[in-house]
Amino acid sequence: MSDNRNMFLAILLSIVVLFGWAAVSERFFPTPKSNAPVSAAQKADGAAPVADAPTMLRERAAVIAESTRVAIRTPALSGSINLEGARIDDLLLLRHDETLKKDSVNVRLFSPSGTQGAYFAEFGWTGSAGLPTAETRWTASAPTLTPEQPVTLSWTNAAGQTFLIALSVDKDYLFTAKQSIVNKGGQALVARPYGLVARVGTGPDKSTFNAHTGPIGVFGGKTDYDNNYEDIDEAPDRQIDFRSKGGWIGFTDKYWLSALIPANDATFDANFRGGGDQRYQAGVRGEPLAVGPGQTAATTTRLFAGAKEVDVLDRYQDGLGVVRLGSAIDWGWFEVIAKPIFHLLDWLFEKTGNLGVAIIGLTILIRFVLFPIANKQYASMAKMRQVQPKMKALQERYKDDKLKLQQEMMELYKTEKVNPLGGCLPILLQIPIFYALYKTLFLVIDMRHQPFYLWIKDLSAPDPLTPVNLFGLLPFDPTVIPVFGQFLHLGIWPIFMGITMWVQMKMNPSPPDPTQKMIFDWMPVIFTFLLASFPAGLVIYWTWNNFLSVVQQGVIMKRNGAKIELWDNLRALLPKKKAANDN
Repeated sequence: MSDNRNMFLAILLSIVVLFGWAAVSERFFPTPKSNAPVSAAQKADGAAPVADAPTMLRERAAVIAESTRVAIRTPALSGSINLEGARIDDLLLLRHDETLKKDSVNVRLFSPSGTQGAYFAEFGWTGSAGLPTAETRWTASAPTLTPEQPVTLSWTNAAGQTFLIALSVDKDYLFTAKQSIVNKGGQALVARPYGLVARVGTGPDKSTFNAHTGPIGVFGGKTDYDNNYEDIDEAPDRQIDFRSKGGWIGFTDKYWLSALIPANDATFDANFRGGGDQRYQAGVRGEPLAVGPGQTAATTTRLFAGAKEVDVLDRYQDGLGVVRLGSAIDWGWFEVIAKPIFHLLDWLFEKTGNLGVAIIGLTILIRFVLFPIANKQYASMAKMRQVQPKMKALQERYKDDKLKLQQEMMELYKTEKVNPLGGCLPILLQIPIFYALYKTLFLVIDMRHQPFYLWIKDLSAPDPLTPVNLFGLLPFDPTVIPVFGQFLHLGIWPIFMGITMWVQMKMNPSPPDPTQKMIFDWMPVIFTFLLASFPAGLVIYWTWNNFLSVVQQGVIMKRNGAKIELWDNLRALLPKKKAANDN
């Protein structure tokens, strides 16, 4: 196997892993659905109500101003709770802005019913008569909910039965709702506590084969990435049911998550439900509570509502025992590599203060770790070139006897102590690292809006400058062109990457086969356009990896006496002078 063929195989495998494996595996090796069977009686027994969705949209500020509310103030959150219905329906994420502009507003997660992008959480009970509803007006024990000051919402019905929702919040994104019933009346009641998260629309991000967004949950210890909004719409009665002990359910966007988390040891029913006008709901129901006169019953549910910050998710998972909350970030098949890569990159970021510099440092560290293997690779490649004349002689001698040729070639490899596959391993080891870095830069919010230098203001976004519109001098966006636009965002760093890839390939002899030569000549061009839409940080990583590979390959080849073909390949591109006697 030639050096170029090794490179081609490795790049082809990279494409398959990065773009195709998830789709292929889902088609031929589908993950079993994790939802346990739920009976019709369970479906009908005390299901959480479907949240309303008014057809007339109004200004958010007006809707918030006309309702009685409890303010939410934490280091990470700002918003309010609507006392009509006990809804957490106004929530801003203070650590994250919508854009990079100086006057950008904070990211809004929740918005009241009847406004654009309505999205909220609600707690209550279903069952017998006399229970609070979405129209119930609650009384609050304090005007503001903070990490230091919990708030209790209370309401008493005509029968003397008091319902309490004691809300607390931490300094990050976790609410705790303790739902209590104090029966001071003369009649018993049966009530089933519920929590729901409802949204209108499917959110800002679309689910793809390598990044799940939409309905998500953990049931029976397994993360359910299988269901999308379309699955809810197509399910019987537009409802998908689960039963689990421990776990959670909610909705995820690329960077944001809302999730209802019952007590770790509680058995609960959960479901995704759909309604008209793109209304979707995730709900949990606890076990029914029978509360006799003079008795009290309570249950506790947590609500995560915020950004999918890795350390925060892991702290809730490890410290509070929330099962697989960290899997709200869809790390994919290489999670065992992706998370260590993230933590290493995050550590380098903390030390350098610049994510781009941290990426370059990560590239150097990875090359250092793989150096012994790469040494063997390039040494093997050098030996392969030294035996090329003998290989060609055998091919000419046994061109009509393929079996004999294979036997003689194997004997030659054995005698010369070379491994034709020796060049593949280091490149194959780069594939999961590359994929892990892609996941980190594409999905992890800790990398969002982090700048490099000069024109790179966000390493999680594509390089913004492109020669297609003369680097912004021409007033048009080439990416809006139908079909081909996504490949025309040809940034400067992707061009650098293409050049380094071309130089790396020209270090090797040109393939004798014209078709193969054409493929390798065009491959850097194809990858330049292909990676143009990738996060700039990933392209910077690949560019530096190519550059270091060229340097390392050149040093080792020279040390082993192998000819570096780069200069001959460059000279071959120059116009040839005509002979003196050529008229």
